[in-house]
Amino acid sequence: MGWQSVSFLTEAGSAEPLCDALLEAGALSASIEDADAGTPDEQPQFGEPGSVNSPGWRHSRIIALLEPDADVAAVLGAAAAAIGLRGIDDYAVEPVAEQNWVQLTQSQFDPIRVSERLWIVPSWHESPDPAAINLILDPGMAFGTGSHPTTRLCLEWLERNVSAGCSVLDYGCGSGILAIAAARLGAGRVAGVDIDSQAVEAARANAERNAVTALFADSAQPVAGEYDIVVANILSNPLRVLAPAICAHVRSGGRLALSGILREQAAEIIGLYARWLPLEIADVREDWVCLAGHKP
Repeated sequence: MGWQSVSFLTEAGSAEPLCDALLEAGALSASIEDADAGTPDEQPQFGEPGSVNSPGWRHSRIIALLEPDADVAAVLGAAAAAIGLRGIDDYAVEPVAEQNWVQLTQSQFDPIRVSERLWIVPSWHESPDPAAINLILDPGMAFGTGSHPTTRLCLEWLERNVSAGCSVLDYGCGSGILAIAAARLGAGRVAGVDIDSQAVEAARANAERNAVTALFADSAQPVAGEYDIVVANILSNPLRVLAPAICAHVRSGGRLALSGILREQAAEIIGLYARWLPLEIADVREDWVCLAGHKP
C-alpha cells in the first residue's frame, strides 16, 4: 500500500509554521520547495559562508506525505487552524507507490572513475577494476563523494603530486576523501581538519573502512605542524579568511593546492596568496579551477 503526497502553495512567512503544524496533525513528513524553481524568479538560499540570503521563498510549495487512509482535508484544515489560517482549499494529491527506498537510493550512485588507477566505489558495489586504487566511500552527511568537479580536480592533482612517504594535510576535509586518497597513493603522515564535528566523525569512519591511518580533528583540536602537501577544497570566502592559517601548514618547498574556486575568482585568490606563495591555475573542470604552487 502506498502513501498520499499533498502539495500546495503558500507564502514564505507561513511555510515553516505550516510544516510544523502538518507534522503535529499527522503528516509523515513535510518539506518546502521554491515554487519558482527553474524559472528566472528562482531564489538561491545557500551561498558561500559569510553571504546573507533572506530565509524562505516568496512563493513556497509545501509537499506533505500522509498515510494512505488519512483524511487530507481534515489534516490540512487542522494544520491551518493551528497557525491561524482560514484554510487550505487549493491543493493537489498524488499517490506514492511503495518502493525499496534503500535500493532506489543506492542505484543512483555508481562507481566513479577518477583516472586509470583511481576509482571511488560505494560499499554496495563491486569494484569495476579490483587492481586499481579503490576508495570505498558512500554518500553521507559530509561533502566529498568524488562527483563534484572540485573534488575530482583535487584527486587528480594529488595523484600527480603525492610521493611515497610524504606528509599531507586535508584542510576542510569533509568526508576525508582527499586525505584517504593521499594515504592510498602512498603518503606517510596524513591529517585532516574540519570545523564540522560530524564531518570529522564521517572522515574517521571512512578512513577505517579504507584501512588507512589518518588523524582527523575539528577546530576545537587544531592540527599543528607543517606538511609537504596541503590541499584545501572549500570555497573562496573561507579560502580568503583562512589564507594565513592554510599557508602556515605548508613547509618550505612544500606544495599547496586549492579548489572550490570559480574561474572568475582565480585571479583574486592568486593575488591574495602571493603574500605567502605563488599560485597558478593547475587545472580547470567546467567552471571550477584548481590552483597550485610551491612555497619558497
